[in-house]
Amino acid sequence: MELIDQRTKAIMEGCKERAHEAGLRFQDETLEYIVTNRDLLELSPKLMIPTLYDYWVHDVEVLREKGRYELYPGNPYETVINTRPAISFYNDNNPDWLNVMIFYHVLAHIDFFQNNHFFRHTWDYDFNGRALADKRLIEKLRSEHGQWVDYVIEFSRGIDNLVGFYPELARFHRSGRPEAGERVDFYFDVFLQKIKPVRIHEYLREVERYNQLRNELGEAGEQAFFAGVTRAHPEFESFHRRHGQERSARPVDLFEYLAEHSRRLNDGENHWMKSVMAVVRQTSLFFQPQIRTKILNEGWASYWHERLFLRDERIRGHEVEFARVNAGVTTLPRVGLNPYALGMQLFYYVEELADRGRLGLDFQRLEDAAGREGFDAGTGLGRETIFRVRENFSDFMLINSFVDQDFVNRHQLFVAGRRLNRDRMVWEYFVRSRKAGDYRQMLFQALYHPPHVVVDPARAADGELYLDHRFEGKPLVRDFIPNTLIGLEYLWGAPVKLETSEVAGPARPAEAPDAADEAGQEGEVRFERVLYTARDRKVTRQVL
Repeated sequence: MELIDQRTKAIMEGCKERAHEAGLRFQDETLEYIVTNRDLLELSPKLMIPTLYDYWVHDVEVLREKGRYELYPGNPYETVINTRPAISFYNDNNPDWLNVMIFYHVLAHIDFFQNNHFFRHTWDYDFNGRALADKRLIEKLRSEHGQWVDYVIEFSRGIDNLVGFYPELARFHRSGRPEAGERVDFYFDVFLQKIKPVRIHEYLREVERYNQLRNELGEAGEQAFFAGVTRAHPEFESFHRRHGQERSARPVDLFEYLAEHSRRLNDGENHWMKSVMAVVRQTSLFFQPQIRTKILNEGWASYWHERLFLRDERIRGHEVEFARVNAGVTTLPRVGLNPYALGMQLFYYVEELADRGRLGLDFQRLEDAAGREGFDAGTGLGRETIFRVRENFSDFMLINSFVDQDFVNRHQLFVAGRRLNRDRMVWEYFVRSRKAGDYRQMLFQALYHPPHVVVDPARAADGELYLDHRFEGKPLVRDFIPNTLIGLEYLWGAPVKLETSEVAGPARPAEAPDAADEAGQEGEVRFERVLYTARDRKVTRQVL
C-alpha cells in the first residue's frame, strides 16, 4: 500500500476545485492510497480501517475473502473511510479517465460524511488515530491477561448492535453544541409540566414568547428568553443543573449499564474489561450512521460523479467506456436492490420535484392525474433541496418521504413474488404488486433495524439481569441467542434473562410461503412471548 503519485494527486486536486464550485463542502486535506488485491483482502475484514484492533475473526474473514476472490475475482473501484483526514483506496490499474470519475465519487462521499447530521458524533476526532490507540491498548491487555481479552471482545461484539446511537446524537442536538437546545427541552418538557406545572394558556404563551424572540433576535433571542425565565423562576438554573447531572449519569445502552452495575466488571481485578468493552462500543458507534445511510450516501456519490464527470473535458474520448462503467453501477435492477441506483434516482427525482414546486401543499392536494402531470410552479429550489436532504436525512427518511406512486410508476418498479412451477419444477417470479406502499415496505425490510432491547431492573430477582426485547415485528435470530446470553452472563456475573417474541408453534413447511405468494399475500404469522434464561453457562427457553 502506497500513496498515489504526484501526477494522479494533481488530478484529484483538480476534481476538488470543480467539486467545491458545484457546492460540495469538505476538508481539503485527504490521503489517497494505491492498494493491491492482497491489501484489499486484508483490509476488508477490518472495514478498511488499517489501524483497527486485531481479532481472530478478522483472520478468518481474510481466509474467506481469499477463497471468494479465487472463485469470483473482481475489484472495487474505490473505498473511502470517514477519518480526519479522509482516506481513500484505489486499485493500481485504473486509467486516468476512470480515476477522474472515481475521485468525484469519493469527494461526494467525503462531503456526505462531513455534513450529514447522522455522522455528527464523528466530526470532532480522527477515528483512524483513535483506532490505533485502541489497538495498542488491547495489545497491552493481551500481554497481561492473555486469551481472556478475546473472550471479552467476543462477548461485547455479540451485543454491539445495541449501542445507544440516537442518545449519542442527542448530545449534539442543535447547532452541534451538546448543551444547545437541551435547556429549552428541559424548560418546556420538565420544568413547566412536572416541577412547576402551569395552566395550558400560560404554557402556550411561553411557547409564543420563545418563538417570537428567536425569530426576531436569532440565538440572542434564546438568551433573552431565559433571562426572563430566571427573573420569574430564580430556582430554574439549580433544577436544570441537577437534571443535567442525573441525565449524564444515566446509562444510555446495555454497554454502559453493564459497566456501571455488573459485579464482575466492577471487581477491582476486572476493571480492564471495561476498557475492552469501551473500544468495541466506540467502534460500533462510529459505524452506525454508515449502516443507516447506505442508500443515501451511495446515491449522493453516484449523483455527483455523473453530474461532474459529464461536464469535465477529461471525459472526451471515453464516453462509451464511462457509459458502460456507470451503467453497471447505477442501473435499477428489475428484482433486488441496488443502493447506488435507487439513491441516485431518488436525488434526481427530489431535485425535479423541488424545481417544479411539487413538494408543496398545492401539488399534494391535486388528485387529477392530468393536473399533476402538468404541474410546474417553477420554484427552482431543486439543488438547495437535495443539499438539505443530504444534510438531514437517513435511508428510512428518504424512502418514507419520496418513494411515492409517481416515482414507482416512472421507473416501472414492482414487488416480485416467487412460486414453484410443479410441472417443470422451476421457480417462477411474478409481479406481486406495483403499489408504492408495498414497494416502500419491501425497501424498509431491507434496511438495518437493530432490536430494541432494554434493561428492566424491576423484573430482575436475586441479582439477575433482565432484558426486555420491545418487539417491532422482527424476531431475534434464534441461533445467536444462546451464545450471546452466555457471554452476557459472564460479563454480568450472574444469571441473565431475555424476554422476546418468536413465531408461535412449529415452523411452517418450506412450501408455505410460496403457497402464500400464489395468493399474492403473506401467510398469517402469530407470535408468542418467550423467556430465555442463561444460568451456569446453560440456556433454557420457556413460553410465557
